[in-house]
Amino acid sequence: MFIAQSRSTPLSSEIQHVFTIRRRKISQICRYNKSCCKVKAVIQSGNDNKTVKDANFMEKSMEESNGLLVSSGKGRDVKAVITLRKKIKEKISDKIEDQWESLMNGIGRGILIQLISQDIDPVTKSGKFAESYVRGWLSKPSDHPHIVEYAANFTVPHNFGRPGAIIITNLLDKEIHLVQIVVHGFNEGPLFFSVNTWIHSQKDNPESRIIFQNQAYLPSQTPPGIKDLRREDLLSIRGNGKGERKLHERIYDYDVYNDLGNPDKSEDLARPLVGGKEKPYPRRCRTGRGPTKKDPLAEKRIEKPHPVYVPRDETFEEIKQNTFSAGRLKALLHNLVPLIAATLSSSDIPFTNFTDIDKLYKDGVVLNDDNDPKKNKFLSETLDKVFSVSKRLLKYEIPAIIRRDRFAWLRDNEFARQALAGVNPVNIELLREFPIVSKLDPAVYGPPDSAITRDLIEQELNGMSVEEAIQDKRLFILDYHDMLLPFIGKMNSLPGRKAYASRTLFFYTSRGVLKPIVVELSLPPTPSSPRNKRIFSHGQDATNHWIWNLAKAHVCSNDAGVHQLVNHWLRTHACMEPYIIATHRHLSSMHPIYKLLHPHMRYTLEINALARQSLINGGGVIEACFSPGRYSMEISSAAYKSMWRFDMEALPADLIRRGMAVEDTSMPLGVKLVIEDYPYAADGLLIWSAIKEYVESYVDYYYSEPNSVTSDLELQGWWNEIKNKGHVDKKNEPWWPKLVTKEDLSGILTTMIWTASAQHAAINFGQYPFGGYVPNRPTLMRKLIPHEDDPSYENFILHPEYTFLASLPTQLQATKVMAVKDTLSTHSADEEYMYQLHEIQQFSVNDHEILEILKRFSAKLKEIEDTINQRNKDIRLKNRSGAGVPPYELLLPTSGPGVTCRGIPNSISI
Repeated sequence: MFIAQSRSTPLSSEIQHVFTIRRRKISQICRYNKSCCKVKAVIQSGNDNKTVKDANFMEKSMEESNGLLVSSGKGRDVKAVITLRKKIKEKISDKIEDQWESLMNGIGRGILIQLISQDIDPVTKSGKFAESYVRGWLSKPSDHPHIVEYAANFTVPHNFGRPGAIIITNLLDKEIHLVQIVVHGFNEGPLFFSVNTWIHSQKDNPESRIIFQNQAYLPSQTPPGIKDLRREDLLSIRGNGKGERKLHERIYDYDVYNDLGNPDKSEDLARPLVGGKEKPYPRRCRTGRGPTKKDPLAEKRIEKPHPVYVPRDETFEEIKQNTFSAGRLKALLHNLVPLIAATLSSSDIPFTNFTDIDKLYKDGVVLNDDNDPKKNKFLSETLDKVFSVSKRLLKYEIPAIIRRDRFAWLRDNEFARQALAGVNPVNIELLREFPIVSKLDPAVYGPPDSAITRDLIEQELNGMSVEEAIQDKRLFILDYHDMLLPFIGKMNSLPGRKAYASRTLFFYTSRGVLKPIVVELSLPPTPSSPRNKRIFSHGQDATNHWIWNLAKAHVCSNDAGVHQLVNHWLRTHACMEPYIIATHRHLSSMHPIYKLLHPHMRYTLEINALARQSLINGGGVIEACFSPGRYSMEISSAAYKSMWRFDMEALPADLIRRGMAVEDTSMPLGVKLVIEDYPYAADGLLIWSAIKEYVESYVDYYYSEPNSVTSDLELQGWWNEIKNKGHVDKKNEPWWPKLVTKEDLSGILTTMIWTASAQHAAINFGQYPFGGYVPNRPTLMRKLIPHEDDPSYENFILHPEYTFLASLPTQLQATKVMAVKDTLSTHSADEEYMYQLHEIQQFSVNDHEILEILKRFSAKLKEIEDTINQRNKDIRLKNRSGAGVPPYELLLPTSGPGVTCRGIPNSISI
């Protein structure tokens, strides 16, 4: 069967048993063809060393009783139709290779396939099999210009049984993209093997690929003829944890974040390892590159534009490169951002007035091409297609936050509204205790009590006491004090960075809106100022008005950093990666839970690898444009250590933890919102409920028998590895859910799917609509707020607008981060959305009842969309409607392409 294993570690007796069966099959094969040829097969010997044996193909036609079947005029004639995808953009060399591929396949020398029966052969004690080469073109060529189809003919005995797997060997010199195989001629009708996978060339790896039919089986229900193949396929995916991974491989393994720095290039680019006891973090996909010269714990970097390894099927499809958002991101990071930097670096100056910002949308930025004709050509052919770039002019679309009302960002009610309905609505909490006390060590960080006093608060409570407001659930807080204060000193030592640790208090008025009432900004204590805290409130005079706006800008800057590094990157991108790795390593592609999760894992590893290369790396866009700078990942790690819990990533649990909801058994999900007009939570609970119902129906269908969850060894191995390898730094935490019942399983899966789909959508696709206007959401601040005795205070009094703008990111920083946010907020023209699940899953699930469950889920999402649209028209809901207020649409299930500020994709694909 040409199945070979390449492993350097001792194998268990169970694995040895699998390989012994494979070797027995191979030794029994007597291949034939009309013209003699030799094909080398790498076969693993008993001591795990590779040996090469020649398989001689005989001209004489033979029938063997060992399970190998050949055409002899007896039995059933069947045909396998193989669909391949070609490159869209082909070079001359690609076209020559295509001609050679066609020739090899035409004469039956390119692709060898074997049908494996679900039934056991009594001689080999494994699945019956028949093999053939693909030959020639089908009489009806494909209508799609980039799809080609071949056929392979077999004759099998009438007692062959139903094929459950196909083994495919690519004898060509290059990899092929297999879309699907359809087998015709059996009583059951056409049998589909839809895979959409890359098949490596045998010259790169002698192992053949195992493809299973579109039928879900729990491990205990696996037909006997393909049971060994199920185990073998999982083993091939896990690898042995050694060596550098090659781009054609599909090995899933774990590693720490040790590839973000580049100490060999510069000491300034050295970064500490993230992942471990000191700096805990979820694990990433292992690439196996060697260490740097200057730091043996750091992995050598692969710099752009060269690709970072991810398992082959995780990479972006070429068909999406022009319109796919990841293609935009590559063009942006590899070409446009450096071009912006080259253009503006010599004059990296602040905005001097608000007109300078408006020009970005009206006039654009003239890009300096350095008179390089190659660069001109690239810009015209690539950047012009994916950005608003014309004649080297980068022009931004007007962000939604100022499209209807240019001055909305200045108002307190909009500042507060965005805590509930903006791009980061997941940090606001109910204030449950007063006084406000820090949990940081007072010996290091000074007195723990906040400087926010009772008198300051009660001035804004319309006659209520603090205790009454707390009891009535009317006080809320946005608290970044403890998260940021340990890093403020280091952040402020960076050039052009000045930040505070912030607390912001809000009052929920009788009119149903939030009002910010006080901001506390803290610096690390000093001997002369042990309580280095300043208090700000909105004043009536001009000076206090500008000071208050500066304080709010510092809060927004903190919010932008926590949003990007904690809520967006850590809690969705980084935390999903171990789930994806474990799913591939432990759940067979036949496993029903693998099939359930598969659409929600699409492209996440690739987009994360690209982020490690250009976004969160040392000197990358995040460090360059956000307040934490080089300490960004350390802050993310500290947040993971102090606040991340799997059980609290469920939306209802998170809302209860933050005090934004209370338990109420009379409500559909057992929770009631404290603020009814909380758009993220209100819409999110609708989506959460739909996902929960869908997952519970799916799980109940497959796990109806008692103890079926605990007896599923693949499933138990999957969950154990997520905890003990993927999130190993938190493996001993008591809050990990148990996996005993189908209810346990449904809860775990609902959380994962919510995280990959709706949660990511809610905090990602609003980045440009809210953050594309720099004053609304600055990603860093460059100046502290002036005191009356500061030398700069007089200049502030004379030119408050300039002082405000000079505190914001520079023109270079703002232009770069706007380009990145524009790209991250963009839906591709062929994104896959949650409401399309029933269409997507029909290619991998061959079960009418499951497809009906998927259709009901899609119908539910349509109902939810109608409900959200009605809510946005309700004038009573002031956080989602009103003059100049952009409607809250981030959790609307559908979207068109572009920056739409709506739409829920299945997976984290940007």
